[in-house]
Amino acid sequence: MSDTNAAAAATAGAGPLEGMRVIELAHIMSGPICGMMLADMGADVIKVEKIPNGDDCRRFAPILPSGESASFMIVNRNKRGIALNLKTDGGKEVLRKMLASADVVTENYRRGTMEKLGMGYEALKTVNPGLIYCAISGYGRSGPMADKGGFDLIAQGLSGLMSMTGEPGQAPIKAGSPVTDINAGILAALGISAAYARKQATGLGQMVDTSLFEAGLQQMYWAFANYFADGTVLPKAGSANPTSAPYQAFRTQDGWVNIGAANQSNYERLVGVLNIPGLADDERFQTNAGRLKHRDALVEILTRRLVERTTDEWLASFDRIGLPSGAVLSVPEASSHEQAIARGMIVETAHPLAGPMRGIGLPIHFSEGCTKASRPAPLLGQHTGEVLEEYGFDEARIQALKDEGAILETDVPA
Repeated sequence: MSDTNAAAAATAGAGPLEGMRVIELAHIMSGPICGMMLADMGADVIKVEKIPNGDDCRRFAPILPSGESASFMIVNRNKRGIALNLKTDGGKEVLRKMLASADVVTENYRRGTMEKLGMGYEALKTVNPGLIYCAISGYGRSGPMADKGGFDLIAQGLSGLMSMTGEPGQAPIKAGSPVTDINAGILAALGISAAYARKQATGLGQMVDTSLFEAGLQQMYWAFANYFADGTVLPKAGSANPTSAPYQAFRTQDGWVNIGAANQSNYERLVGVLNIPGLADDERFQTNAGRLKHRDALVEILTRRLVERTTDEWLASFDRIGLPSGAVLSVPEASSHEQAIARGMIVETAHPLAGPMRGIGLPIHFSEGCTKASRPAPLLGQHTGEVLEEYGFDEARIQALKDEGAILETDVPA
């Protein structure tokens, strides 16, 4: 076997980030999502939790009969977990040793917290020049709001996202999912991956800094495009699109269907399949500009026809003519959708207390290497002894750290 083929065979089962070691000090959601994505792509992510209660997300609903939080488990798979008391000298000693050789550390504390521990970026890079230090915060590490804590609801409001979400005339509405939390985690994983690529060439790490506020602003491309162009502020339009019509959700006999007739050819397909007398010749709707101007009237006409049949019946008709469309699914329906299953987006791990746990798979697919959801979220302190041994702590020192209250180790039930 050639050296090239041997190397390919050795890495055939490895994720693209195999060899990266990440120390996760982050908690709740954005940081753990970042860590889970890195872990899914092959990184060795060691989650460091506080003593005695761990990540605050461990107490978020829903709490399973086993006492474990489903919210915690869905964003912390594929990680090893240790528990440290950073108020003790021993806890700080362990963390310093880990950070001295790590590729990446992630944290989402308020600015200054790590500096008080003597482990801010400037201090750490003198010991470990190759360290990639990723800080996820509410508003970023600079600017007038840098010292404020951040929350998804607040970030959605400040970014303008809530001002254009919902139906016309309604109170501000936040997106149903915590989009700034989730997007900040994705942005952090992207920034870390870019910094890691540069590290492969230079050997040097750097600070990676993103925030919930910026993650919210990034969701507003179309809204800012209109405003920057001519000062137009897009109004709330429910599920409708500000640039084309009809492009929104419509009621059917038994539910809702999204119709994406965003261009002229798709609009003509829709008119043909609906077979509404007079619609094809209605001058109000001949162009996209006209359809936008008279959208309310168009929606009323289309809805009167669409409620005559079920969602599945309409989708079958739309698919036959190649019209972009799709059902508006519930969470249970989305989780069992054949496309989600085919793409590996619903994964399952075996948790030692909670048993089989389903989660959301990595939404990135690679032609080389593989990604896995092989390890459930850790119990608090589950891998403390294992990890400390890897860093050279012997049995006597580990016991001394336990006696000091610096570490917590949890045995996995048989």
